[in-house]
Amino acid sequence: MINAQVIDDATAQFGVVLRQQLDRVERLKQEGDWIDYADICPLVIGVIGGDGIGPTISAATQRVLEKLLSEEVSGGKFVFRVIEGLTIENRAAHMKSIPDDVLAEIKECHVTLKGPTHTPEGGDSWPNIESANVSMRKELDLFANVRPVRVPKHGIDWIFFRENTEDIYAVGGQGVNVTPDLAVDFRVITTPGSRRIIDAAFAHARRVGRSKVTVVTKANIVKATDGKFLEVARSIAEGYEDIEWDSWYIDIMTAKLLDIRRRASFQVLVLPNLYGDILTDQAAQIQGGVGTAGSANIGKSHAMFEAIHGTAPRMVEEGRAIYADPSSLLRAGAMMLEHIGFSSLGSRLHKALDICTYERKLVMTGRSSGATSDEYGDYVLTTVEDPHLESRWLECSEA
Repeated sequence: MINAQVIDDATAQFGVVLRQQLDRVERLKQEGDWIDYADICPLVIGVIGGDGIGPTISAATQRVLEKLLSEEVSGGKFVFRVIEGLTIENRAAHMKSIPDDVLAEIKECHVTLKGPTHTPEGGDSWPNIESANVSMRKELDLFANVRPVRVPKHGIDWIFFRENTEDIYAVGGQGVNVTPDLAVDFRVITTPGSRRIIDAAFAHARRVGRSKVTVVTKANIVKATDGKFLEVARSIAEGYEDIEWDSWYIDIMTAKLLDIRRRASFQVLVLPNLYGDILTDQAAQIQGGVGTAGSANIGKSHAMFEAIHGTAPRMVEEGRAIYADPSSLLRAGAMMLEHIGFSSLGSRLHKALDICTYERKLVMTGRSSGATSDEYGDYVLTTVEDPHLESRWLECSEA
């Protein structure tokens, strides 16, 4: 027999979620305009080491970026600020995903460059605290997770716009175990949340000369939430008559990224949160693995750029952290340069990373048989500064 109290309790929990999300929708409707980085001096770039190999690859990336921006740094235009304390030890000690003092420091930065951070999971030795990434996205309203994937020799040049603050992840911790036999989670898709991520994808396509945007959902089955996302996409597309657009279902989209006859036709892709998480990891594997992929988390007033891989604790335990591959965070650094107005320099860094991956004059093995993080950073830096970079890049693209 069904217990009426069980249903009442679950309904009450659902009501809490609804009230929270309705309040959030109203806040989204009141949000301001995009920050103009050209008006900021000095622009503060926070560097967060994180856990495991994070401090090693963060230091290597900071060194490359400081060299590339040496004139702006010496002229006081940019300031790099190292932020300590976003370690699992400190987060566990405070029982917070981001301790208050660390969050205050992060909010003082206009953009941040972040190494990987450990998220506790069931059965490990750490307390059950929320992901630092998820908390940062919520606190700074970093609604756009932007991930480029480039494989020049296969004609792949994708950029994914994954919605960052809604979907299952927004309320994943608020699900209900209704009975021992029934668990229910909630999924949230809003009109203003969908509108801003889809508009960001179309605006990016226009800004960088891309001609096509692909919207990915499962709107034929998940009709209310995915249906809303697709409905908003149709509306946004009307304002971008110069941009072609199409829509794909997530299941066939995962297959088409592997289709060598079709995959080079995709350019800019925009997706709800969960689908974006899955598809961007698959795309990163096509590029060479998650260790090669960078990521941007962008809001209208803050932005955070990060490696998308884990903390590799075994490398630290075995004393191999100095051999960690900084490529993912260097990719993120290139995205940061583009975001703050240094598009040409960011493009050169992207191309240098393409070249270094293809040429393999230095190889990252994660062990003493390969290069250190700093050695690889030097290799990338000299490649960026090479006057023949374009011809080298074309060579690796055509190979």
